[in-house]
Amino acid sequence: MQKPSIPKGTRDFGPAQVARRQHIFNVIRRTFESFGFAPLETPTLENLSVLTGKYGDEGDQLLFKVLNSGDFAKDVTGADLEIGSKALLPKVAEKGLRYDLTVPFARYVAMNRGTLTFPFKRYQMQPVWRADRPQRGRYREFYQCDADVVGTDSLLCEAEIVLMMAQVLNGLGLDDFTIKINHRGVLRNIYQALGGEGRESDLFVAIDKLDKIGRDGVTKELLERGFANATVETLFELLTVAGSYEEKLERLVAGFVTAGVEPDGPRPDGADEEAAASYRGLAELATVRDLLVASGFKQFDRLEFDPTLARGLSYYTGCIFEVKINNVLMGSVSGGGRYDNLTGSFGLPGVSGVGFSFGVDRLYDCLEALDLFTATAETPTRCLITHFDAASGRAALPLLAQLRAAGIPSELYPDVSKLQKQFKYADAKGIPLVIVLGPEELAAGLAKIKIMASGTERVLPLAEVVTALTAE
Repeated sequence: MQKPSIPKGTRDFGPAQVARRQHIFNVIRRTFESFGFAPLETPTLENLSVLTGKYGDEGDQLLFKVLNSGDFAKDVTGADLEIGSKALLPKVAEKGLRYDLTVPFARYVAMNRGTLTFPFKRYQMQPVWRADRPQRGRYREFYQCDADVVGTDSLLCEAEIVLMMAQVLNGLGLDDFTIKINHRGVLRNIYQALGGEGRESDLFVAIDKLDKIGRDGVTKELLERGFANATVETLFELLTVAGSYEEKLERLVAGFVTAGVEPDGPRPDGADEEAAASYRGLAELATVRDLLVASGFKQFDRLEFDPTLARGLSYYTGCIFEVKINNVLMGSVSGGGRYDNLTGSFGLPGVSGVGFSFGVDRLYDCLEALDLFTATAETPTRCLITHFDAASGRAALPLLAQLRAAGIPSELYPDVSKLQKQFKYADAKGIPLVIVLGPEELAAGLAKIKIMASGTERVLPLAEVVTALTAE
């Protein structure tokens, strides 16, 4: 007989785990809705034409493709097999599992442009799939919780992303975190400050690896890609500017001016004159901070302007975000950024958007590692009614119906069994209350209520049980 198993990178979730995950979902959902985001769901399957080409070559390789139904190989020729996967794939697979929630969202916006009210704010909480190598904190099937706004360039959206990130983390009891922010324009200015040496994409790919391979590893990679030693030294002088958020802005302005980098855009309204100095990226980062101050944000010690942050550069065009929990060995638990034309590939050009996503599975692992989950029962049941014999079982049914009608999740032990076994069942499942309703109690019109955590008992008239438990 074959031993049952599940695919690598996927997991089963028992009742206690599901209850904990629902707690995370609820905190995120309440936060998103409090900022005016409406829920949206898209199909598990998307056409491969929608998914491919949106995540770069590496992302395309990580797409789960779904074979066409029926005789999927009926149109395959010998020549296709000789050419390889590029000729074979379009003939055997037209659909794939969604890789993220952002591209399906962009497809939805493009398809429903005539019925949406812009700016359009949506949140989405659904599983995604990636054919990645499984490891701690990285799974092939996992949930994302996205919030995006499309149809506005306002930097208020970026500021509110920071507010939502902090509110969710605080709501989960995570107090040692860092929200990192950078801007695509800052990275572009850094490249310009290096004199345009080497390929811009090579530089950004290397910078993105800094936290994984360190300064020596990045230096080696850049030298191998043709960057000069002096250029690499200049790069790290700019990337490692120290100080507060405002001080880093000022020091990068000075570095860009010294390097002769031309200003690349007007200063947004409200940005600090000295910090922005007409460099678009720095100006917008300054504006985001000013908006956070005006919004009453109090956790600036958790907000870091990090010039080395270089995620998602194949599609992000403005501010970039990433969140890390500092006291857990884990990758980022959230990330996002501004994209100026994601819907363009679907026939709706010029629609700017900004969004971010929480990885529920990584949040779960962090909360578990830090022992931040409260005691979680494996069942929502609050009351168990004991079952002594057939007569007491039938007599318990009206009380069971009344408890459920009053909103108290309850169950009757299904079999006639020893009382100790029924108590053990309630204890194992985390049911907090047991109502003992045996022949003696029924004859007297009473019910005995046992509190499992303390072992204490109290006796009430049967007619008063529901009212008493509802009042607690």
